Amino acid sequence: MRKIYIFDTTLRDGEQSPGVNLNTQEKVEIALQLEKLGVDRIEAGFPAASPGDLAAVNAVARAVKNATIIGLSRSRTQDIDAVREALKGAEDPCIHLFLATSPIHRQHKLRMSKEQVLETAEAAIRYAKQFFSKIEFSPEDAGRTELDFLCEVTEMAIRAGATVVNIPDTVGYMTPVEFGNIFKTLREKVPGIEKIQLSAHCHDDLGMATANALAAIENGAEQIEGTINGIGERAGNTAIEEVALALETRFNYYQAKTTLNLKEIARTSRLVSKLTGMPVPGNKAIVGANAFAHESGIHQDGMLKEKSTYEIISPETIGLVESKLVLGKHSGRHAFREKLIDLGYELDDEALNEAFAKFKDLADKKKQVSDEDIRALLEEKLVGTPEVYRLEKLQVAYDNRSVPSAVIAVNVQGEGVKEQRAEGNGSVDAIYNAIDALTGEQVELEDYAIKSVSQGKDALGEVYVVLGQNGVSAQGRGLSTDILEASARAYIDALNRLIERRKSPRRRDRMSLI
Repeated sequence: MRKIYIFDTTLRDGEQSPGVNLNTQEKVEIALQLEKLGVDRIEAGFPAASPGDLAAVNAVARAVKNATIIGLSRSRTQDIDAVREALKGAEDPCIHLFLATSPIHRQHKLRMSKEQVLETAEAAIRYAKQFFSKIEFSPEDAGRTELDFLCEVTEMAIRAGATVVNIPDTVGYMTPVEFGNIFKTLREKVPGIEKIQLSAHCHDDLGMATANALAAIENGAEQIEGTINGIGERAGNTAIEEVALALETRFNYYQAKTTLNLKEIARTSRLVSKLTGMPVPGNKAIVGANAFAHESGIHQDGMLKEKSTYEIISPETIGLVESKLVLGKHSGRHAFREKLIDLGYELDDEALNEAFAKFKDLADKKKQVSDEDIRALLEEKLVGTPEVYRLEKLQVAYDNRSVPSAVIAVNVQGEGVKEQRAEGNGSVDAIYNAIDALTGEQVELEDYAIKSVSQGKDALGEVYVVLGQNGVSAQGRGLSTDILEASARAYIDALNRLIERRKSPRRRDRMSLI
């Protein structure tokens, strides 16, 4: 079997999605799940961006033992030194250097000639070679770079000591035939190409990221870079789960596979969605809620007779195994523990007691508790943000002939419980006005989203909010069978995260990074 290496950049390129800002604990939590998924290489961040980014990359480097940990670096000595510092303690460190090579970038961004680009990149690779045995080099905007110059850059990178040369379609401009031809040409024309791995990094601006990545594989790429759920800047990146399942399902065609543990895909997708606050669209390939749903009568008839008539991928392949053990308010601790094991969760006694208490509280409100309900409960606060504010009580008054009002009681760290009443244009607005008045925080609600965790009138509701304050954003999450309570919890969670970010600000470098 020809192995395709998976380079996951969820924690770097994925975090560049608007409104997403993962704290250190959340990065570590995702990295550990990526390790379970079997990702070969994890790009943990851009250490030179800020002290916070450097610390987060270092935390990931120390936590993960079974994957190469990568730090991104511009072709500058200070950036390389920041990656050195960040990757101290990593079992298997790697630096990812980049420099733009396309005419438009050379002229308008770098103001460099071809010769200057070659000299700058070579000097950076040689400097990094003193400290790293594994070096990946990316000619940024390779897709729009002259092919003969791209060959020259690749030859230089090999000569200077790169172990991987990555070809980024930085702006999602390429078509599969064009992108595949780049790899074919590099394989044919660059001396020493057999000494390194070729990698593909695609963006989805024209909806062709996965197709371009597969075209690269067909033409000799040995590594694919992407993110879970395809998140990332602008329209996002190649979705790792799509490439992995395409290679698995069409192995006879591609004759190549990843070594991912495919049964961890669904769980990894859910975790990334929750911690980034980016819901997965229902029609998203592989991990969307409708990916294995069949509504058409003709399709349903075929499925009942033989699943393969309309189902080319089994839900079990990605870990969507539904247990027949139904839980309710009379279920005991043992049954609950067995359910958690079925769902792939192993909790210590303290965590189990906390989860069981949440479950019993939910079971009092719902006749039956679904697998998705339990997953949502467990994943609501996978990592803890210090709680300056904690919701204690919520009361809402509304009828269609009066102004909605809300009374909220919040436990304020070091000050005890405080209560506040406010009015608003609607119930949620009244709740948020009351929280603002009680906390004294001046924030802007940048985004608000609500979704049902499971089906039925008693379903758990999950609310995501993004709050902005002085150019800094933070997302919050709230979960409850009462959507107004979930809204309050999400708002308070976002406030706590904003306060935490003020203590340790992280500069977001908004330059285009490969």
